[in-house]
Amino acid sequence: MSSHPRNDRMLTVEQLRQDIKGGGIDSVILSFTDMQGRLQGKVIHGGFFLESALENGSEACNYLLAVDTEMNTVDGYAMTSWDKGYGDMEFDLDLDTIRRVPYLEKTAMIQADLNYTSGERVAVAPRSLLRAQQEKAAELGFQAVAGTELEFLIYNTSYEDAQNGSYLDLTPANLYNVDYSILGSMRVEPLLRDIRNTMFEAGMIVESAKGECNFGQHEIAFRYDDVLTTADNHTFYKLSAKQMAAQRGKSVTFMAKPNQRDGSSCHIHMSLRGLDGSLAFWEAQEGKRSALYDHFIAGVLATMREFTLFYAPNINSYKRFAKGSFAPTAVAWGLDNRSCAVRLVGKGHSARLENRLPGADANPYLALSAMLAGGLYGIKNQLELPPGMEGNAYDSDAERVPHTMTEARDLFANSAVAQGVFGQEVVDHYAHYADVEIEQFNAAVTDWEVRRGFERH
Repeated sequence: MSSHPRNDRMLTVEQLRQDIKGGGIDSVILSFTDMQGRLQGKVIHGGFFLESALENGSEACNYLLAVDTEMNTVDGYAMTSWDKGYGDMEFDLDLDTIRRVPYLEKTAMIQADLNYTSGERVAVAPRSLLRAQQEKAAELGFQAVAGTELEFLIYNTSYEDAQNGSYLDLTPANLYNVDYSILGSMRVEPLLRDIRNTMFEAGMIVESAKGECNFGQHEIAFRYDDVLTTADNHTFYKLSAKQMAAQRGKSVTFMAKPNQRDGSSCHIHMSLRGLDGSLAFWEAQEGKRSALYDHFIAGVLATMREFTLFYAPNINSYKRFAKGSFAPTAVAWGLDNRSCAVRLVGKGHSARLENRLPGADANPYLALSAMLAGGLYGIKNQLELPPGMEGNAYDSDAERVPHTMTEARDLFANSAVAQGVFGQEVVDHYAHYADVEIEQFNAAVTDWEVRRGFERH
């Protein structure tokens, strides 16, 4: 059994085997990504991993792709229910993803695809969706590369204290706007430095860290890669940042809009290349965008409203979309224009589009699937790129980004394009996911209601 590690800091099967036999690793995490973008799975003892799980994988209950955020079982999903007995899914280990988990003692992690016990791929699993779009791109002769820019807020309050205090009066790691501030970054550098160096050890290519606008808000950037590698790294990084903050008595949040100040984004940069790495988005001799690039941009724009549920998967996601917030409200594109949903940057091999719609709460597999599927739809149908936006897109008459999860859910559920590129099973599954979130939110009594109504109503 062989593997092809993504770089020399990740492990081959043989290296993992030798580390386990030599006592350097005694625990192996088998993980997959759920609908909410969280890594779920099992911690396997090293000896049992070599004896059984390496060859045979493992199993998990299929309810894990049919629960709400609180892990409650939810009726209404076609793939699983009490009537169907809540059967198993099988971990199909991706042995190219073996990495050490440096902040845990003697631990490695492997990420997995999910199959039914029949051997069929679980189509609604987020990693399955992205693999499917990656395969469609390859059929057309392209590979998709992407980078995700992920912002988060750091608090000098532990997760336990935050919960016990109803998430009120948290202490931000910075008490003022530290956008690009070296002083602001240095104040939290012990944590940021540890995260950067640990992610490097775990096989990621770290670029930089910088402060952002909200109090305690920061961003660590990683080098782009093929879309599946980027999504795998993204989910490992989110898990790790939370765990490393918790080990220091702090907390971080990737909520899209945790308070009334600036939200946290997940800008996605994407481009296509030939399977041999050749230019696809740029005409080198003419020094301009290729027609294929324009079709791709047009497809992302044409599907943006209908695919917003995959970019903004939570009730809170839609609180980001406000005028002048650096989060988009207009479905428009522009050259290096941050008021647009799609911003074009770079030339030659660096030519790429930046999708500014997703927030930090986005599931990277779903968001990357939506963006790639939209772009391929534009190429296949040779969609014409509308004129670029000049000036302030917030004040334009361009189509608007969906304002609520309900609007996004209805657009997605009734989208013929979504049904065509993802399949009816996927559309129904994630439309029901939205139904559950909306129903639960509508039934909740919020602190806003209590503050406004307790005395005055």
